[in-house]
Amino acid sequence: MEGYRLVCKLCFLLLACLGFAVAVDRDPATSETRGFGFVYTRNRGRCTPQYWSSRTEAWPKMVPQRSSVSKIFGSQVMDRYRSELTLLEATERNDESDVLSRLLKQSTAALLNSYSRKGFPYSAWEVKTLLIQALVSEEAAARQSDRFAAANRACN
Repeated sequence: MEGYRLVCKLCFLLLACLGFAVAVDRDPATSETRGFGFVYTRNRGRCTPQYWSSRTEAWPKMVPQRSSVSKIFGSQVMDRYRSELTLLEATERNDESDVLSRLLKQSTAALLNSYSRKGFPYSAWEVKTLLIQALVSEEAAARQSDRFAAANRACN
């Protein structure tokens, strides 16, 4: 009987450790804290490019899914992106290693959030202007992409 109690206590202790112990990783570039490990599940949020590309929610009427990037963001973006590239395709992109693609993906989500989420930190015209300004260099594009990504993750 005493051995059985010891095994039960050890099992309980093991389950408690697995249930409550979550390692924490701090990203110094964005000062964001993320959990990882057995208990952690990935949160896609309601404002991320992945969320908008999933078509879970209707897009704002001002920004139809099939609109071209150049029509919405202006002719200046035609030098950097395909002229027939749609906003939906921009949110679905997976080429995260390319800074300009990452900028477009995060900018598109930020634009959608500016129209559909009260309290989003950027207005629609700010998103459009900041995207165009960020196209001057890869460093500027990377910085702006990170800013939009942080705003998209923080939004509800």
